Amino acid sequence: MSPSATRPIDVRGSFGNPHSEAEPIAAGYPGVLLAHLDVSVVVPTYRRPDMLASCLRALTEQDFPADRYEIVVCDDGPDEATRACVARIAGEQAERGLAVRYVPVTRTQGPAGARNAGWQHARSPVIAFTDDDTLPDPQWLQEGLAAIRQGAAAAAGRIVVPLPSSPTDYEADASGLERAEFATANVFVARSFLTMTGGFDERFTSAWREDSDLQFTLLQAGGKIVRASDAVVVHPVRPARWGVSISQQKKSQFDALLYKKHPELFKTRIRSSPPLLYYLILCAALATLIGIFVGDGNTVMLALFAWFALTAYFCAMRLRGKDRSLRHVAEMAWTSIPIPFLSIFWRLYGAVRYKVFFL
Repeated sequence: MSPSATRPIDVRGSFGNPHSEAEPIAAGYPGVLLAHLDVSVVVPTYRRPDMLASCLRALTEQDFPADRYEIVVCDDGPDEATRACVARIAGEQAERGLAVRYVPVTRTQGPAGARNAGWQHARSPVIAFTDDDTLPDPQWLQEGLAAIRQGAAAAAGRIVVPLPSSPTDYEADASGLERAEFATANVFVARSFLTMTGGFDERFTSAWREDSDLQFTLLQAGGKIVRASDAVVVHPVRPARWGVSISQQKKSQFDALLYKKHPELFKTRIRSSPPLLYYLILCAALATLIGIFVGDGNTVMLALFAWFALTAYFCAMRLRGKDRSLRHVAEMAWTSIPIPFLSIFWRLYGAVRYKVFFL
């Protein structure tokens, strides 16, 4: 993130509040550490001020001295509604001594770039990252700091994803955050290690694998990462449009980038082998086309049956333990047809783009 990409604003000062313990940071200048601050909370956001407001409310209700932390909102694609939301909450918190700051990221980067803008303009030795759609527990800051103060480079907190008894495939997939080793919806990182490693790799322009990349980079830099199980954020599942899993396949390209940077850690902590079922479905489809081309009816029938059986199995796996409403079953049946092909396409696209042998 180049310095010219962001222009930080101290919202309290900008909106005429005289209660300010520091001058607004000059444009493009890194955050200067303030001795009285223990932690800076960095929240990237993109045009959903209502969700952001709920997150900020939870952050302002921390069981932690208001003058010992700050909240830095990084607006990736600035809009007036988000700025007004931050300004309103900043004004409400000014008398308590809690600084709520707004950093517009004028060159849209995605969450990795927005988080870099945030920690670079933060003013404390520890950075707490969360997302704009989370609800941190009142003890979140206290417990996270207690964990990282044991000499660790980072502390990964616990993420709770509430689900209905019969979740959709999308909801169940989102609940994977609960099992993640290191997710930026709830992680505390020592600023010194962010400075040493450069923070997030901004080539990860979607919310996918940028957190694992930071985790692996910290480990390879000799940093210790600890668990902070009592530092809890609740991460409700956002509503999604019908068929959202199709567009999500585009994120697969970033698996290739992560593999290129950290091949051994990728194989041991992410995935040890390619998605074989997807490749079997692709082979069956190709065999069907070849049979049609050469006029071999037996090959066409066998290959088509194999494709149908494998696709049906894939669909059934996605529906296991999930919502069985007609709408959801129809969505799974329909999306299970293109997903294997799209996933392979984007994996191979990433392999070509990042120049790495990756299947």
